[in-house]
Amino acid sequence: MSVPPANRDGRGRRPPTTAYLLEWRIAGATGAALGLGISPLLGGPAGVDDAVDCCLVGLLLWIHRPRGWRGRVAWISALAGLAMAAGLVIGSWRISAIDANSLVASEGSQLRVTGFVIATPKRSFGEVRVQVESDHGRVLVSAPEPVPELGIGARISADGTIEAPSDWYATLLRRAGIRSVLAADEIQLEGGSRDGVPGRLDAARRRAETALQRGMPEREAALARGFVLGQDDLVDPQTTDDFRRSGLSHLLAVSGMNVLFLVLLATPILALFGFTLRTRLVWLVAMICIYVPVAGGGASIQRAGVMGCAAIAATMAGRRSSRVFGLLAAAVVTLALNPRVSGDVGWQLSFAAVIGILLFAAGIRGAVIARVGPGRWQEAIADGVAVTVSATLSTAPLIAHHFGSLPVASLAANVLVIPAVAPAMWLGMISATLGQVPWMPVEPINALNSVLLAFISQVAEWFGRPGWATWKVELGSVVAVAAAYVVLVSATIGLLRLDRRHRAAGKGRHPSWRTFGPASIVAVAALAFALGTAGHDADSPGDGMRVTFLDVGQGDATLLQPADGEPILIDTGPPGTGVVEKLREAGVESLAALLITHDQSDHAGAIEEVLGALPVRRLIYGLPDASLREAAQEHGVGLLGLAEGSEIHSGSMRLAVLWPPSSMVDAEAQTDAGAQANPNLTSLVTLASWGSFSVLLPGDAEAEVAPVDPGPVTVLKVAHHGSDDAGLDSLLDRTMPREAVISVGPHNSYGHPTDRTIATLGEHDVEVFRTDQEGSIVVESGPRAVDPMG
Repeated sequence: MSVPPANRDGRGRRPPTTAYLLEWRIAGATGAALGLGISPLLGGPAGVDDAVDCCLVGLLLWIHRPRGWRGRVAWISALAGLAMAAGLVIGSWRISAIDANSLVASEGSQLRVTGFVIATPKRSFGEVRVQVESDHGRVLVSAPEPVPELGIGARISADGTIEAPSDWYATLLRRAGIRSVLAADEIQLEGGSRDGVPGRLDAARRRAETALQRGMPEREAALARGFVLGQDDLVDPQTTDDFRRSGLSHLLAVSGMNVLFLVLLATPILALFGFTLRTRLVWLVAMICIYVPVAGGGASIQRAGVMGCAAIAATMAGRRSSRVFGLLAAAVVTLALNPRVSGDVGWQLSFAAVIGILLFAAGIRGAVIARVGPGRWQEAIADGVAVTVSATLSTAPLIAHHFGSLPVASLAANVLVIPAVAPAMWLGMISATLGQVPWMPVEPINALNSVLLAFISQVAEWFGRPGWATWKVELGSVVAVAAAYVVLVSATIGLLRLDRRHRAAGKGRHPSWRTFGPASIVAVAALAFALGTAGHDADSPGDGMRVTFLDVGQGDATLLQPADGEPILIDTGPPGTGVVEKLREAGVESLAALLITHDQSDHAGAIEEVLGALPVRRLIYGLPDASLREAAQEHGVGLLGLAEGSEIHSGSMRLAVLWPPSSMVDAEAQTDAGAQANPNLTSLVTLASWGSFSVLLPGDAEAEVAPVDPGPVTVLKVAHHGSDDAGLDSLLDRTMPREAVISVGPHNSYGHPTDRTIATLGEHDVEVFRTDQEGSIVVESGPRAVDPMG
């Protein structure tokens, strides 16, 4: 005979006192979370008078509460109101305290900052952005690469100019308590460390980082740091894109999964030492409290740590924990630490994933077990699939809302890596723990872990590189997101209930797919078609990358438009050729960068027109030139010099610089401009790639002077408007392009393109497109390669 739990009656129901306590806890936590979440919208600190007013209202509700269920509702409402008032006041106080610690300086002022790194640096687009706690307050320091490895707790110094961030970026920075950006030429790594507990945690983190890198290949070592410590700054951009596009990017950010794996790893080890249950639980809480700040203390890991500690505390108290109350408690704690964190995408996705697991995981697990049968390994597979599917479904609308696209292969990729993720995480945690002892050998553990990490990375590449890996889906409003969740939850719960009914009718046997399989397939296909076509328009770059060779006469201007990033313009063409109008026709409202291959009129003549008409974040160049610097300074645009080996990213697009070598740039920079016999020698040669799709853009550097070898490419832009090039034949052998584009003006006096160049392209069966004949030419990743616009 089964015995009901101590906190339930013979029918499995909670006694009235237990039920009331649970209701009161949930009501109080809900009110506190709402108050904390609303506090950033007040625009100022909530006063004590507001709190007193709310308390008086709650007291009146309590005094005049009716009896019975009405009195119960009144009391719960009063408690929720009191908690909400407290949340408003606490949230306002916290925001004031956070803002008071921000560095505030006038735009354009010169400042020297010395302080400690407090968050993992972000490396993208050829620059590094790092949050610093300085003597002047918290500030974001940005500087161009190269920047040395900067771990949390590292002491740095930088001299620069205060810049005002753009509106959207300012909102993002305010969540971290930052109001100003210091644009520096370089970041210097200083000696020293933080004092007290933060310093000890920094030292433990550094020992863990060192241990995770011993005996491990570079790529796998960077992934191990991301998996265990959430530090993904050393993961190469291509691998990061693969993880993001395949839906595996959550593995590089510490979250509830890390806390779960920590508890699962530590519990049997503690049991081996003979600790009692209560002692083991105390040790687990201590481990969580140490691991959360060591792993960066982000919103998702904070939430997971609070929920884990709450569950352990409930176990120690001998009661079952309410999962809803645990989730609300996590919201209250994370919002109390920073009320603005509710606007953070990671925080929202973390809670959405947990809610989805609470709603769907049990039903999905039962459906999987019914099909694979009972057994330990079958149940383990069912658990992994249930959690993966639940989290993937519940976060999809938010991902579409924030990023405008969905990784369609996310579910398949996550299921495929299930057998490798837990062992990789455990091996990484063991290595990081053993690494606290300097002489402890961790190389064998890392060698085994590197195989698992390589497999996960390969899965990310398989499902992240193809053009179909992401679909463009835009849920632009809160109403659209809410509607998507209504449809998603209703459909999922409905299908799970239908599955249970059929299994019950079949006395435990799973239903035949003939019963409702066709209807489900039709529904999924219709939903996929609707989501796949949502948000598309004629001017968008589709699901991949669009490259437009603009018709600017006898000159060059190439527009790169990745679907998930900001556009980049390479060269502007000569003045007066309407490049700005052509950019606007292509839907461009701002540019992430304007890259000038070399400073000649046919490539940079319209630079003032572009900078004066459109917001441009960076002006990129190869050989330093005074006129470019003046133009950037006049329009307040940041400068970034690149050479061979440099690389920038915009969304999933990778733009690699193949020429010239930095030694050549340095030598030419020391030569007077008038003494430079051929500026084309130092023209930037770049390779723009999106997955397997690539376009080689050599500017005016012919292959005979710039012997680059990027491997096979999809499209080649012929160098120097199709002039004679003795190295073209060899270049075509190495790159094997399907199509070639020549940017050239009609009836030009140079005779471009030359007959020899056209003949060489023909000998290699390369289809040629010319701007003097077709006008602007569009190249897109996907089945349709080249589309003349006429």
